[in-house]
Amino acid sequence: MQRLATEKDAAKYSNLISIGDIMFVLILQRITDTYGDVPYSEAAKARQGIKYPIYDKQEDIYNSMLSDLEKAIANLNPDKPLPTADLFYKGDINKWRKFGYSLMIRVAMRLSKIRPDIARTWVEKASINGFSDVSDNAILITDASIPGTQNSSSVALRVFSDYIEVKWSKTLIDYLRDTGDPRLAVIGEIPQDGLAKNINQTLSGNTDPSVQIGLPNGYDLLGGKSDISKHPSYPGGTGSGADFAPLGKYSRPRTSVYLKLGGPIFVLTYAETEFLLSEAKLKGWSVPGTAAQHYSNGLRGALQSMEQQDIQARIAPEIISTYVAEHPLNQSDQEIALNQINTQYWVATGTNFNFIESWLNWKRSDYPKLIPVNYTGNVTNGTIPRRIIYLSSEALNNPENYKAAVARLNGGDALTSRVWWDK
Repeated sequence: MQRLATEKDAAKYSNLISIGDIMFVLILQRITDTYGDVPYSEAAKARQGIKYPIYDKQEDIYNSMLSDLEKAIANLNPDKPLPTADLFYKGDINKWRKFGYSLMIRVAMRLSKIRPDIARTWVEKASINGFSDVSDNAILITDASIPGTQNSSSVALRVFSDYIEVKWSKTLIDYLRDTGDPRLAVIGEIPQDGLAKNINQTLSGNTDPSVQIGLPNGYDLLGGKSDISKHPSYPGGTGSGADFAPLGKYSRPRTSVYLKLGGPIFVLTYAETEFLLSEAKLKGWSVPGTAAQHYSNGLRGALQSMEQQDIQARIAPEIISTYVAEHPLNQSDQEIALNQINTQYWVATGTNFNFIESWLNWKRSDYPKLIPVNYTGNVTNGTIPRRIIYLSSEALNNPENYKAAVARLNGGDALTSRVWWDK
């Protein structure tokens, strides 16, 4: 689309082109963060005779993404024709500029360990221009009336058999309970007894935060020693046979909040940006404000965003203010503060169902300190995956360049190998 617009009238479509360039970086970052080195500079150039593109090094891709972002943001101009059918900001170029700078912060912070000098330069440049509050959140509101456009959470939960088996993790539920987090009261519910009584997917459960219990990781329904019914805390249903819920009464995502068509997909948020700026300030970088202020802003924004998930997940402003005031950033030790910041990043993205960003920032920060599951027969030797292996078709269709990329991975094309910035 960008190439066609450029050839037709670059000036007329300059804002559309710039937005396209920003979105390209958003997508490209997710791809390279997931796999590592990927085709980039020679990708999609079959018409130019390049049938077998090289895999660009991730370091080179990151340098290009940051410079491309800067150029795209600079070319945004509210005085020029505005884009139509803008699903994020309805053509508001000022909000797109904020989005671009917030994305720049996310991209740069991925380099905070491998190239802190580069990360610092770009974060400092973007720090005063990013999101201002939750109204800037980049959210795609999907249309339930059009097939194929349902939101990500709905796709995961719309089938009854899947819905019965989707539960919140014990790790998350325990953390929310231990910290008195008000999100516990709006994200989960305990299903009513028995499988048969839950055939109607709209049948709500018990949302009392005091009774929520997360599903322990690493268990199955196969009847062996790892069967969930053998866990000491297994909260079984009261029915039997066909009426019995095999996963017991663990907390599932709240029906009225997450089980719906036409809901939100969170792409990039104010809370994420503020948590990253808090970490940057903690490192001593020249970012306006204090680490504590950015942390509080991020925590407040994460709680406020629940209302954007669904009105029934709204947390009262006075509850938010009290919780934020009672849970300031603990700067007695830098590691404690880093853990606190990035654990909240993990909670914010997880409760908004942006699970891939939870994983990617966990890889970068090493927080929270998760306990791996050593499930019988697992292929990672009881470690949490650090990347996704390349598609099998790559080894067949582009073997030489694929082999060169794999050779640069310490450990080869494996789930446990680490991408360039993951140190």
